[in-house]
Amino acid sequence: MYQLNFDLNHFLAQYWHKKPTVIKKGFVDFVDPISPEEIAGLAMEEEVDSRFVSNHNNVWQAQHGPFKEAFFSELTESHWQLVVQACNHWHTGSAELVSAFNSLPQWLFDDLMVCYSAPEGGVGPHIDQYDVFIIQGSGKRRWRVGDLDRGQYQESIQASALRQIEGFDAIIDEILEPGDILYIPPGFPHEGNTLEPSMSYSIGYRSPKEQELLSNFADYVLANDKGDVHLHNPEMSTQQHHGEIKTADLALLTQMLKSALNSERDVADFIATSLSHSRHQLDIAPPEEPYSEEEVFEHLDAQGGLIKLPGLRTLYNQDNKSDIYINGDKFSLCDEQLLDRLCNHHVVTEQHININDQSSINLLTQLVNLGYWYLD
Repeated sequence: MYQLNFDLNHFLAQYWHKKPTVIKKGFVDFVDPISPEEIAGLAMEEEVDSRFVSNHNNVWQAQHGPFKEAFFSELTESHWQLVVQACNHWHTGSAELVSAFNSLPQWLFDDLMVCYSAPEGGVGPHIDQYDVFIIQGSGKRRWRVGDLDRGQYQESIQASALRQIEGFDAIIDEILEPGDILYIPPGFPHEGNTLEPSMSYSIGYRSPKEQELLSNFADYVLANDKGDVHLHNPEMSTQQHHGEIKTADLALLTQMLKSALNSERDVADFIATSLSHSRHQLDIAPPEEPYSEEEVFEHLDAQGGLIKLPGLRTLYNQDNKSDIYINGDKFSLCDEQLLDRLCNHHVVTEQHININDQSSINLLTQLVNLGYWYLD
């Protein structure tokens, strides 16, 4: 198990969304959860989001996977980096690293990006709009971080895919060694330069944009047949200028627009549904033959466990523990103990739930057959 070697509450109070910092020995005796060979193997898979970035002679190139095995046999000894997104979805050991941050909200967590870098490898100076913990694995990398972007940086596009800035003055300039953590809030420019072959792990936290919420809420309203009414105005009168929108009519139309947001239950339902969607593809593999409720019951009764799919988002609202939101879908249940296991833990066993509750077995069977949990 990976355990943080610092107080996360103190960190949130001092640094979160405030300023970047380096946490030396954030993990003590850090051991890479994945090898460079495994990273290359994942980058050859069609379903996995990967890319290769090189900067030979200061000429940037970016290629997206999947890659053929022969591609890796032709690599040079320096000036390149291999990146795999959402590695926690595809590799169990990498998912265990993420669990060290479980006291942060699940709905904010985006993914674990894993990089293997040759000496002088990197993606250049750039700015991200999300919070990130960059954990140094084997090897060493020098990281430079600049002051918050207030419009003073000039952006350019390299290799048609890399958003870079021309340069910045560093407020942090440190060499990270295994177990060190660099935290960078949104809007701070940064650049990593590899000193020796190294692994690094970026744990990102990304909140939705306001425009995302508005767009997705419109989809929710349509999908759930909400607000299917026209303006009702029995007090309408004639007007001198027919091209004019009267202030009173504007107020009525504005109230129509706002009325959808006045239902706290609808808004809470929408937000939980929306936030439970993963931004990255999941390794979902439903069983070829669906399990029966009897089979799931017998498995749990024989001390077997149900294991949660890595990367799966399972959420509930604090004020409503009768609904659970999983990967964009809502399920109803009445057992708070089961709700806790499904949302806050990775394993369900008969010790943690009432397996004699038929509705619980029914739900678990449904989730297993969807490929969201699998039998241990």
